[in-house]
Amino acid sequence: MFLSPTKAFRRFSVLLAIYHSPEVSQQQIGKRTHLSSSMVNNYIKQLKKEGHVCVHGTNNRNQSYYLTASGHRELVESLVQYSGEVIRLYANAKQEFAKLLGGFYREGIRTAVLFGAAETAEVVYAAMKRTPIRVTGIVDSDPGKQGQAFDRHIIKPPSSLIHLSPDAVIVTSFGQQEEICQTIKALVGDSIPIKRLSMIGAEEETN
Repeated sequence: MFLSPTKAFRRFSVLLAIYHSPEVSQQQIGKRTHLSSSMVNNYIKQLKKEGHVCVHGTNNRNQSYYLTASGHRELVESLVQYSGEVIRLYANAKQEFAKLLGGFYREGIRTAVLFGAAETAEVVYAAMKRTPIRVTGIVDSDPGKQGQAFDRHIIKPPSSLIHLSPDAVIVTSFGQQEEICQTIKALVGDSIPIKRLSMIGAEEETN
């Protein structure tokens, strides 16, 4: 994983779990934060020592945890710092995608359809606003997503590629890429180039 949890993030996740469910057990906190019970216990002891958490009850079965006033302040400060880092990462991702997508424009691509309407597509879509390439549609194989709004677009089934006829289809999903490419080829053959994010910047491309 590129974003390995830090000690600060683990503390933040424990505080957040307690904030949402004061009567939650240490085992449940561990499941929600992906920490071992011993790590949760250590963090709670430290937070209690610092005056951020108070513990009610005599044993693990009946104990409940509450944030003190300083605990609430600590949670808010951690949330602000965490949000700031996420925003910076998002901005950096958009900037890098925009640079890489600019190569598509130099290849002659002026319009594109994004295949995949998950979180990655949102970043790519935002990055493409920094390029001259115009997004003419969003498609997804998931029937549950089809018909939903995606910014100014309505997510459509892959079959709509035939009518959208873009200069290229950009596969925004990093999973099941081969299956997605096969789906596209079955619909439009080799008439529309297929671009994968995993191959951006490489000379190789799937046509």
